[in-house]
Amino acid sequence: MEYILDFGFDRIGANGTEIDHPVLITECVCNPVHSRSKMAELLFETYGVPSVAFGVDAAFSYKYNQQYGICNKDGLAICPGFSTTHVIPFVEGEPVYRGSCRTNIGGYHITDYLKQLLSLKHPQHMARLTWEKVEDLKMEHCYIATDYFLEAQLFQKGTKEAEDKTRCWQLPWVPPPTEEPPSEEEIARKAAIKERQGQRLREMAEAKRSSRINELENELHGLEFLLQQLAQVEENDIPAFLSDTGYVSRQEIEASLAKVTQSLRKAKGEPKVEQAEIEKTDVSTNEKYPLINIPDNMLSPEQLKEKRRQVFLKTTTEGRQRAKQKRVEEGLEQERKNQQDEERRLENPELYLEQMRAKYKELSEKIDQRKRLKTNGSQTNGNNASGGVGRGERLNAAQRERMRLLTTAAFDRGKGEDTFGARDEDWQLYKLMSKDNDDDDDGADADETELARISARLQDIDPTFVPKHESAPSQSAAEIPRARPLTKEDFQIVLGVERFRCPEILFRPNWIGIDQVGLDEMAGVSIRRLPSNDEDLEQRLTSSILMTGGCCLFPGMSERLEAGIRMIRPCGAPIKVVRALDPVLDAWRGASLYCC
Repeated sequence: MEYILDFGFDRIGANGTEIDHPVLITECVCNPVHSRSKMAELLFETYGVPSVAFGVDAAFSYKYNQQYGICNKDGLAICPGFSTTHVIPFVEGEPVYRGSCRTNIGGYHITDYLKQLLSLKHPQHMARLTWEKVEDLKMEHCYIATDYFLEAQLFQKGTKEAEDKTRCWQLPWVPPPTEEPPSEEEIARKAAIKERQGQRLREMAEAKRSSRINELENELHGLEFLLQQLAQVEENDIPAFLSDTGYVSRQEIEASLAKVTQSLRKAKGEPKVEQAEIEKTDVSTNEKYPLINIPDNMLSPEQLKEKRRQVFLKTTTEGRQRAKQKRVEEGLEQERKNQQDEERRLENPELYLEQMRAKYKELSEKIDQRKRLKTNGSQTNGNNASGGVGRGERLNAAQRERMRLLTTAAFDRGKGEDTFGARDEDWQLYKLMSKDNDDDDDGADADETELARISARLQDIDPTFVPKHESAPSQSAAEIPRARPLTKEDFQIVLGVERFRCPEILFRPNWIGIDQVGLDEMAGVSIRRLPSNDEDLEQRLTSSILMTGGCCLFPGMSERLEAGIRMIRPCGAPIKVVRALDPVLDAWRGASLYCC
């Protein structure tokens, strides 16, 4: 309070050590004596004022408007202020404070309630909903509804009248730059450029392939010529001859020849291996592993050990060769399919794109169904709609066979001493339980490979195609909603039902947790507190009801207050509600007249 007094005295030019003027302080109704004494102590001891007077702002406003004939000598002054609301009865022009009534609700609570509602409605704009801005919105757009529930039904039904009463506060917003779609000439130009680039890349690839073929053919001819010369060299001169060529043995030259032949065949796109080359490979293999075909009884212990090593090396080498040959064949098969797809696409692009999309969808659904069956089972029951079955029902044929073999082996070997592995036929179980026998998994791998090929193909020819993410297999078929660009409507604060819902707490304080009466009931409480000797006093009081205070500026306040008081008064009782000339400054004007 001292800061406020310093500010006020400084603005009126009272800069001395003491304030040599009487001071009039306004206060609320029935202010405690302790609070009044503290205020008087501050004024007398700190500022040295000669005298102090205390008065009620609502009484000053009533007296000021009484001079202009706005209200009568007998009446009620209703003052909804910032934090409290008072009703003061006046009899013969004097306030009767023992009949006054107070409710702890005012303009502060309306602003706070409006701020809460707008923050819940527009949480993305909470930083812009400052207290000062919400206060401005309240004074500019809020109003009092004559019938709250009827007004709320208008907004609930979304009528034209409700749309007219809705207000919109547009926040600063800059529209994003719009990109115009390319014209047909631009699309044709980009397509031509892309085609020329593709043709240039194909020519470069073909030139590189031709150069690679020439290099391999020259190397192949050199190795064949070297073998021919080696055949003419005598046995004793072979080491000297090989030392000049850089090779160690004839087998190394033949292995290099086979490797170059394989590379040349791959470069030319020839998937099949000639029978003569197979025979050569077999001959070189037999020469490289000479102990494989010799019986064990004809070998020494050292030779038996070397034979086992050669068998292991041969098996490993053949496995790698088969895997490599399989990859080469798969690559050539995929290139052949892509070439056939390109020919079909050039014949009818629209039909080809539709067929590829249908095939992609079919394979996706097939793979998803297989995953669901593997996870949940292929059957459902009444208790579990998602397929609550046992593990045995989820297994396929190969897995069930493995389970049967394991169970049989465990049952047969479970009695007596465990001798599993002592006989050769025991080890056949491992072959039967191998995952290579799982035909369903092989089919799944083939489908997934074909799906990946079609997905890559669609990405090349259709820019709008979006493949399913394999990292989220449990995702539902519905696409994840994409974030739309922000528009002008996203930066608007809409005031609809909030315009009359927030000021309604003046008449229904229980909406915000204040268990007290509203403005209309306060008038009845104040009238009942007066002595009932004069029968016409109640009619005179209700015939002159003055509204003052900032909250009286809401449109519809007089009509709503009059309708509320009429509900608690007898039928035909005179009721007149008027508003002060200036609800905000009339209290100051009345106090200034009192000082004069």
